Amino acid sequence: MDRTILGLLAILAAFLAGSLLLPSWAVSLATVALAKALVILGLLVLLRAGLVPFGQALFFALGAYGAGMALREAGSGDVVAGLFAGTAAAASAAVLLGFLMARYREIFFAMLSLAFSMLLYGLLVKNAALGGTDGFNVPAPTFLGWAPSPATARRVLLAVAAALAIGCHAAIHVYLRSTMGRLATAIRDNEIRVEYLGASVQRAIHVKFAIAGTLAGMGGVLTAFSAGHIDPGMSYWTASGEFVFVTVMGGAGSVLAPIAGSFLFEIVRTYAVEYAPQAWQAVVGAVLLVIILVLPGGLWSLFQRRRGTQPP
Repeated sequence: MDRTILGLLAILAAFLAGSLLLPSWAVSLATVALAKALVILGLLVLLRAGLVPFGQALFFALGAYGAGMALREAGSGDVVAGLFAGTAAAASAAVLLGFLMARYREIFFAMLSLAFSMLLYGLLVKNAALGGTDGFNVPAPTFLGWAPSPATARRVLLAVAAALAIGCHAAIHVYLRSTMGRLATAIRDNEIRVEYLGASVQRAIHVKFAIAGTLAGMGGVLTAFSAGHIDPGMSYWTASGEFVFVTVMGGAGSVLAPIAGSFLFEIVRTYAVEYAPQAWQAVVGAVLLVIILVLPGGLWSLFQRRRGTQPP
């Protein structure tokens, strides 16, 4: 069996065990890290094609608000229904915006994505029905009618997040090895040659943009359930910057890299806030600087060096 798939299965087993054994704070940290790893996985798909969006928080927030609004109207906290509603909202927006975004490259692509994200932020801040700047609370998570205690719900949510995240990582691994997935590096290196080969660059980028937006929406839903609260800050430019930050930290060499980068970031931030609350951003920035200087290809380049391979 493929070593990456085996690695993902091992990670899934570890998380399922962790959902039973980890302390409560670690369960919450792991759930958020897995949720954000989904966003970073989508960025990896775009990064391989040479595209770096600075507004991925747009879909992250759309997923969270889509789930929160649907559940608030339904008067329940069903995780399955929330995932369906939030992911559908983000995916729909990604497909529609993809028609426009697929026409742009480099800094224009990055800034246009940021503009849409900040537009959503402005709308959410001014919308009193959605709580304005304060946002609103998400109903306590339930699972197909089962309403466990809060402590048990957190552990079940981690198991759900692990199964969903690992499944998506495995699917993207298969996609990246497909013809459409392998077009990414060719698009990054020379779009004109790709067109000469008979492939549509715009269509390929549109598909990748839609995939990235869908994954970000799914991550937003899981984050909303884990935090129990949604606010406009989820669409702010700093959230998008954090996702790019972690993508660079993890690297783009494997679908395992987003998980490694996301967990390192959450662990570093948790301890930095605990022991250096007035300077935690500087601590996190210093960690990224060290990684860039020592490992320009991100954390995953450590494994590539050991195996004698190069990043794609």
